[in-house]
Amino acid sequence: MQSLSNISPVDGRYQKITRPLSAYFSEEALIRYRVMVEVRYFLALADIPLPPLGHIKKEDLEKVRSVADSFDHNHALRVKAIEEETNHDIKAVEYFIKERLDAFGLQEYREMVHFALTSQDINNTALPLSLKEGLEAVIYPALDELMIKIRELSNNWLQIPMLARTHGQPASPTTVGKELRVFHERLSQQINMLKALPFKAKFGGATGNFNAHHVCYPDIDWNLFADKLVQSLGLERSRITTQIDHYDGLAAMFDNLKRILTILIDLSRDCWSYISMDYFTQKVLESETGSSAMPHKVNPIDFENAEGNAGVAIALLEHLSAKLPVSRLQRDLSDSTVLRNIGVPLGHMLIALKAVSKGLGKIGVNTQQINEDLEKHTVVVSEAIQSMLRSMNYPEPYEALKKLTRQNRTITREMIDQFIDNLDIDPQDKERMKKISPFNYTGIIPDPLP
Repeated sequence: MQSLSNISPVDGRYQKITRPLSAYFSEEALIRYRVMVEVRYFLALADIPLPPLGHIKKEDLEKVRSVADSFDHNHALRVKAIEEETNHDIKAVEYFIKERLDAFGLQEYREMVHFALTSQDINNTALPLSLKEGLEAVIYPALDELMIKIRELSNNWLQIPMLARTHGQPASPTTVGKELRVFHERLSQQINMLKALPFKAKFGGATGNFNAHHVCYPDIDWNLFADKLVQSLGLERSRITTQIDHYDGLAAMFDNLKRILTILIDLSRDCWSYISMDYFTQKVLESETGSSAMPHKVNPIDFENAEGNAGVAIALLEHLSAKLPVSRLQRDLSDSTVLRNIGVPLGHMLIALKAVSKGLGKIGVNTQQINEDLEKHTVVVSEAIQSMLRSMNYPEPYEALKKLTRQNRTITREMIDQFIDNLDIDPQDKERMKKISPFNYTGIIPDPLP
């Protein structure tokens, strides 16, 4: 029960949900990604081949590759032990890899590890790579799960009429499924935008100009070399940089994630409201307790949990997107500690996604309550009647309906029909108007989602 002693609920109370993210955003994961980038760089230098690596054997290159491929928890502990001595995390990674090369009898090649690099060449490549793979492996599947659930409910409830509420007041009817479809549409657009954003990496030496690379080997096209290396990792290279990446790409990504989370909050609040209005029912689990004092309660806790966690994630992403693109001159260190927190908002986001999916899986439609509300608010068809009268060039139809609906607290079907009967219009048009009800005045309903 180690999670009981953890400070953050992300890997404490909610550890069961967020555990998959640790493979991408934990300290051990960061070390593993750093080792991998260092090794891939070494192998790329050998592929040139750089003169000191010109005679390295193929089987020896495979041994070097294994340093990353076989990296495990004990190796991470060794890197942390070295860091205790160096007080520098990237230098600890370099020394660890050199130790491994020594163990393979490859001492003559050890100084090509981290050759001409600065720490941020490793960090600004390892971090976007971990973010890319973390999103693809954990966050995108959770989003897919939610989208499937929204699509299923939207299609199932597409033809169920429901009173709309604009400004909290009765408004032209819609359908339950169409209103869920709105959230599917919004999320789809934001997810597509998120997936279209490139994952940018910085790789260019101490101040971004390949100074050390160029002075040692001026005939090598180091820009082309770095482009190919970064692209081989599935990233795009920022060519003109300082010592660090400018993080504009990450900021755009975090802002996009904020928009997705904002939509989740909107969906959660709407579902919460429909539950409070008895439009949605909730499945009752015998073992669960809704209130410590009121036995009858079944609270919409999943949607409340989602709203709270989405809010925390947005706050953290807001700081990340606002702070990271700002750095003093060619570099200050304030980005380093902030970047270590990328997994935290994603943890809260994952909790929110799972909570919304769980909440949607527990709701049903209370058609009896919805129908009673529709019957009670026949007045909403006044929009249809006045619009039809406008199409007939009838004088001041809006004002006539306004007088009827504002002077009477409750508008019944009979009152509407009597109003229609008193109109000086064709009898067939009167019959058309009388057939309009809150149950069929739902407009154009979208086709079911495939």
